[in-house]
Amino acid sequence: MLPTTSPHSNGALGSRDAARHTAGAKRYKYLRRLLHFRQMDFEFALWQMLYLFTSPQRVYRNFHYRKQTKDQWARDDPAFLVVLSIWLCVSTIGFGLVLDMGVLETLKLLLWVVFVDCIGVGLFISTLMWVISNKYLLKHPSKNFDVEWGYAFDVHLNAFYPLLVILHFLQLFFINHIVVINSEWFLGYFVGNTMWLIAIGYYLYITFLGYNALPFLKNTVVLLYPFALLGLIYVLSVSLGWNFTQALCWFYKYRVQ
Repeated sequence: MLPTTSPHSNGALGSRDAARHTAGAKRYKYLRRLLHFRQMDFEFALWQMLYLFTSPQRVYRNFHYRKQTKDQWARDDPAFLVVLSIWLCVSTIGFGLVLDMGVLETLKLLLWVVFVDCIGVGLFISTLMWVISNKYLLKHPSKNFDVEWGYAFDVHLNAFYPLLVILHFLQLFFINHIVVINSEWFLGYFVGNTMWLIAIGYYLYITFLGYNALPFLKNTVVLLYPFALLGLIYVLSVSLGWNFTQALCWFYKYRVQ
């Protein structure tokens, strides 16, 4: 059964639908499916991960379809989160091997990365963007429609995945082998900082696409403004010899001491 939204409601639900699709009900459904792997569509999650690199607009087009068929913007299937967590665990173990960490140190690093860097920072960024978008970006502020917190979290996960692959996976092959990017020489920090530029740029762009896809938001172009600061920091880092990858390696080792 299709949702009872009108063409001019900007995604708003009627009062009867709103009662049946509360945040608590959606959260319960999502967490319940998290315990049932057979109900998760991992093939579709992998499809989304592929298109986040090649055509992220197609991923957000699917969010539109979900709104039309299931009355919600946010994912109701935690398969993407599960696959992302597996990627994070594997890449963190890879970092432990590259940095010559022991088993206990690698385990500590894994716990830090999963529960602080991914979950903790993700919850903070999602909540911050949820507040900002609902307070400043709504075209017509109304209690009938707003940005779902779950959707803000999904946007963060979408943007975090390419960053994870670039900085936590591809970068591993350059740290001690092809180009030693955690060293003091120019080629090293130029390649490393360029990978950081691409990764954070991806994060900003996919975040912009996520909020720009919502028809009831305005002025979402402001989410692209940090690109100017990102470009400035990149130029300064290359000019002054700042090495972000070296700092990350040092920080990871410091964490597990």
